[in-house]
Amino acid sequence: MGSLNNKIAFVTGGSRGIGQGIVRKLASNGASVAFTYNNSEEIANQLAKELSTPDVKVIAIKADNGDAASIAKAIRKSHETFGQLDILVNNAGIAILAPIPNITLDDFDRTIAVNVKGVFVAMQTGAELMREGGRIINIGSTAADSNGFPGTSIYAMSKAAVAALTRGVARDLGPRGITVNNIQPGPIATDMNPADSEFASMLKTKMALGHYGTTSDIAELVAFVASPASKFITGTSINIDGGLSS
Repeated sequence: MGSLNNKIAFVTGGSRGIGQGIVRKLASNGASVAFTYNNSEEIANQLAKELSTPDVKVIAIKADNGDAASIAKAIRKSHETFGQLDILVNNAGIAILAPIPNITLDDFDRTIAVNVKGVFVAMQTGAELMREGGRIINIGSTAADSNGFPGTSIYAMSKAAVAALTRGVARDLGPRGITVNNIQPGPIATDMNPADSEFASMLKTKMALGHYGTTSDIAELVAFVASPASKFITGTSINIDGGLSS
């Protein structure tokens, strides 16, 4: 087991991609985990079954991160099941990429609902239930600091809002010993963003390391920020992007 023995974690959007990598890593480090999914029920239930052991329990909860009541209910359900909350990871998010003339108000509203309001509600609900010394970890994006491509305006705006929320909530929860941090991935290989695409080939030329990261790269950083070793880190955004922003 590992550094998170007897800890309880809640991860939004944990059935696929970066979220699944985070769930796997937290469980391998000894934490029991509740994670949400929206559409991938079979994948989510299979993951929960695969990772559960006599010492670590993993459960999947259906929730829409764009629905405030849904995400708050899911966090409360996890707390009722496990009796505590130590780690909250806000991973769920969407990226609607289009030039501003093509963005509809529905696109705008959905982006804010999932990427900003959903994160706020999760932090608010989680803070109510979390024990002293807990960890809140938001998964943002390097686009918050530098959106170097057309069509990223509302996505970048939403991730900049997450970075600002992180700084403010860290101040609010500091007296309780709860740290609040924002991890900002750059190019990470997932099924929706493959490392062998034409776009990836172009992007690699702009990266110091010249290659995409993996979901496990993000998960390793999350596990560190969730661990006791990170107790003096709060209110910050940490880029993990292979030197894209260097």
